[in-house]
Amino acid sequence: MVQLEGDISAAYEDVRNDKTDTNWLLLEYADDKSDVLRLSATGTGGLDEFKGKLKDDQPAFGFLRITIGNDELSKRAKFVLVSWCGPQVKVMRKAKLSVHIADVKSVIKNFAVEIAAGSKEDLREGEINLLLKKAMGANYDRSV
Repeated sequence: MVQLEGDISAAYEDVRNDKTDTNWLLLEYADDKSDVLRLSATGTGGLDEFKGKLKDDQPAFGFLRITIGNDELSKRAKFVLVSWCGPQVKVMRKAKLSVHIADVKSVIKNFAVEIAAGSKEDLREGEINLLLKKAMGANYDRSV
């Protein structure tokens, strides 16, 4: 079982709140041997800023608010949960991620899409938007 540290719940609610500019959060392990996840960063710069915080040798979990839609009537905020396991993460830590995601989901409960990413290429904006549109159900712009 992973231990969640800091005010993760407040950061989660901040990302979910359409009235704030905060659109992502990042949870990282306190150290290499610990099973303590802490809130390490939040931001307003979207997916690109979030990806800039990911480290190749450290696993992490992220939560993002992404607005999709072509016009005012179809614009919607949708949420993405990211499990990050960079290419240089140690084997034992990789093994624990699949177990720890359940504890993360006890706080981060509402999301449209879950992505397991092993490289930053797995987090392309166009592909994430496509997944979110498919998760929305009705699609009136016929681009998907």
